[in-house]
Amino acid sequence: MNFNLASPEIFLLTMTCITLLADVFFKERFRSLSYVLTQFSLIATFLIVLFQYKNFNQSMITFDGHYIFDSLALLVKMFVLVMSVFAFIYARDYIRDRSILRGEYYVLGLFSILGMFIMASGNSFLTIYLGLELLSLPLYAMVALNKDSTVGSEAAIKYFVTGALASGMLLYGISMVYGVTGTIFIPELTQKLHVVLPQQSIILLGLIFILCGLLFKLGAVPFHMWVPDVYTGAPTSVTLFIASAPKIAALAIVFRILVQAFPSVQVQWEQVLVVISLLSMFFGNLLAIAQNNLKRMLA
Repeated sequence: MNFNLASPEIFLLTMTCITLLADVFFKERFRSLSYVLTQFSLIATFLIVLFQYKNFNQSMITFDGHYIFDSLALLVKMFVLVMSVFAFIYARDYIRDRSILRGEYYVLGLFSILGMFIMASGNSFLTIYLGLELLSLPLYAMVALNKDSTVGSEAAIKYFVTGALASGMLLYGISMVYGVTGTIFIPELTQKLHVVLPQQSIILLGLIFILCGLLFKLGAVPFHMWVPDVYTGAPTSVTLFIASAPKIAALAIVFRILVQAFPSVQVQWEQVLVVISLLSMFFGNLLAIAQNNLKRMLA
């Protein structure tokens, strides 16, 4: 167990708990401290990750094979942190002017970023799924932070229901793959898939469900219908956060699962992604023409 490799996650979790306690115990006039602590947490975590990246020599696996330390994980973490810093800078004035709960906003955002970190370093389906849920659950609450907005509450419910459905489909696909290969670790899975030819149809079926879960999270066609409603109903600062950092983390698990775990069936998932990419660009631009709401048009 090499805890030094996971020092960004450990530090970020510690600072998130400190930010939560500071918001609870300090008086109202010190409430801006939660914003200062949040930005300090993100910048300090970025420096830790940058130090790791500069001293990076080779990929390492720890925590019984569930955590991988490689250049992909470090790059994703740095991009997530940079985007989150700018999202919170914009959010500060926005949530203050609209009386949205400040401390809760920042703490939920930090927990979501921690989930992105865990996803980026996931070396097994278990770690990736835990990171995905830790990323998603705070976002459901952030969408509904403006309690006086009925549109925001509706958007949060839609986001929660579709997110739960996507997680269920992802888990179902993982269970199929695990049933055939007997492993949830990505390196072992890659090796075993080269010899599991008789059950390849089950592997492909499991891959379809995994793809459906991932495409739900990415908001790609034909799993895109929740995106305009959520982006419109959420506070603009939350929309900015959802549309930036989590997309990079989702891209990281697409790399982990498809490129690293399923190279033996690359021909199949590559064709599917090409078609979905074309449809997403075509229908996204076509439907945007008819919108009169800026956030809905961007979604």
